[in-house]
Amino acid sequence: MNTDAPRLNRENSPSPDLCRSAVRCFDELWDAAPRMNCDRVTIGGARVLDAGVNRLGSLEAGVGLARLCMGDFADISYSANDSLDVVDLSVSVRTDHPVKACLAGQYAGWPVSVDDFFAMASGPMRMLRGKEAMLEHLELARRATEDDFAVGVLEADRLPTEEVIQTIANECGVTTHRLCLAIAPSTSLAGSAQVVARSVETALHKLHALDFDVTAVVSAHGNAPLPPPAKDGDTIQGIGRTNDAMLYGARVTLWVDADDDAIADVAAKVPGESSDDHGKPFAQIFKQYDYDFYKVDPMLFSPAVVTMHSLRSGKSWRHGRLMPDVLRESFSL
Repeated sequence: MNTDAPRLNRENSPSPDLCRSAVRCFDELWDAAPRMNCDRVTIGGARVLDAGVNRLGSLEAGVGLARLCMGDFADISYSANDSLDVVDLSVSVRTDHPVKACLAGQYAGWPVSVDDFFAMASGPMRMLRGKEAMLEHLELARRATEDDFAVGVLEADRLPTEEVIQTIANECGVTTHRLCLAIAPSTSLAGSAQVVARSVETALHKLHALDFDVTAVVSAHGNAPLPPPAKDGDTIQGIGRTNDAMLYGARVTLWVDADDDAIADVAAKVPGESSDDHGKPFAQIFKQYDYDFYKVDPMLFSPAVVTMHSLRSGKSWRHGRLMPDVLRESFSL
């Protein structure tokens, strides 16, 4: 055996595995749609799983959407919330492929805008589109092959039109028949769950924004409280509650293969309290910036508490704090 052969030991290799795993996951959810109180519709040749637009969806569908976002490269489950006297259920995420699952898949880095349709898009199909600076920087973007399916999740309150489907397929470099989408609004049960399953993703994205080498994060775990769904049609309340679950209730642990100095330089900056906007319900912050995400301080979008364990020295860093009072106000409890 040639022990000198190069080995892929970093998470940023542009492997097709995420896309292939995602389509297997989609097929499983498609078959289970009736049990999950979801609809199966075909639009312009693409399969679309409706988990909250014209159907109520379910807790199971929320886990399914989160799995799709992460290309099924993570274990996602519900667990008892034992640290906050606010709600009883949390969404827990564990992955040994954090960069692929969270940044190549889960990050909602694609605003889909066609005529009067708008959605935030997540999932491995973003790799095939490859137009985000972060994907290029981490060398996660790649061209679609003839065997690829483009799989993604849309956060939107109505189903896409055929024109939207064609636009998404074109950007991913696939035919519409090889496009698989799941959709739910943030005001739905499934939509709320898949958004608050982003605890690890927000920590990694913050680390990347702080110029930390995120490929040094080997494994990760996170959990965040599942908020009550916002009332029907109140998108701002839905966005506010899911963001507050992250900002004031999420806890993330990262196992990191890096020098202590590199970890110490960023650890205190990762939690959301490093932003001046921290401490108020997100709906109030959002209104302050005229409901424009791009005006909000990007350093705000982070978990409440972040712990980083060094795999080299055994030292740990823990920063941030939970703020249940803000959650009670946001969740109307």
